[in-house]
Amino acid sequence: MPQILEKRELAPRTHYFRVKVPLIARHAQPGQFIILRVHERGERIPLTIADSDRQSGTITLIVQEIGATTRQLAMLRTGDEIRDILGPLGTPSEIEKFGTVVLLGGGFGIAAIHPIAKALRNADNTIVSIIGARTRDLIIMEDEMRAASHDLVIMTDDGSYGRKGLVIEPLKEMIESGRRVDRVVAIGPLPMMRAVAELTRPYGIKTVASLNPVMVDGTGMCGGCRVAVGDSTKFACVDGPEFDAHLVDFNELSARTQMYRDFEKTHMCRIEERLQQLESAQGVAGQ
Repeated sequence: MPQILEKRELAPRTHYFRVKVPLIARHAQPGQFIILRVHERGERIPLTIADSDRQSGTITLIVQEIGATTRQLAMLRTGDEIRDILGPLGTPSEIEKFGTVVLLGGGFGIAAIHPIAKALRNADNTIVSIIGARTRDLIIMEDEMRAASHDLVIMTDDGSYGRKGLVIEPLKEMIESGRRVDRVVAIGPLPMMRAVAELTRPYGIKTVASLNPVMVDGTGMCGGCRVAVGDSTKFACVDGPEFDAHLVDFNELSARTQMYRDFEKTHMCRIEERLQQLESAQGVAGQ
């Protein structure tokens, strides 16, 4: 089974995992993802491949505790094993020489833009990366993004680090100043990606958004990750996860992401109750 070679905390409830999976590491490309299960009866969840190393046979996963399964995954430690990992999945990012590419990563989306930024820079593009989060503590992979970019702009909602404001603001300034922008890649919360698409639409700047709707099998069979793109229905797991942001129906996508929120909250409460019971039992045993 895949073994965790390194695990550490990047930010509150956000964790770095380096996992030994040689076959996946050998074939992984920017923009792709994996699906994993923590245990035999566990839920299948998609996670972006934030980095890969063919020589060491490892991939990097950045895990944010937002649900029951990611909470369980966060409890694992260096040396532990993950039940199974499937991948690499999804259509790789389009990597070629475009010119000046602006990449925007909001919160957890920073992990997803990292391998894309690296590959685009290696393809001789000028890389401007704009990353942001609510506060300084939630900014992740700053060093990695700085190494992958020619220019790096950091934004925080509260102004505790970098510039105060939203990631879309520096992009707007670039466009309005007349600076050349040949391509934009946005990965983060849906409202952020929608705002980026609306900003670049009037200027005709090619804009790509990476979508992460509800996904079960990751191979196009379940249909759970379907999204409306232009006049077509696409599946994020096989047709994406990256799509032309100007064609994505963000209203429908937003509605679909809300479908299982109540169920997830209930399941998360059960997990927390079990953890409390376990901690109480351990406390009694230690007395």
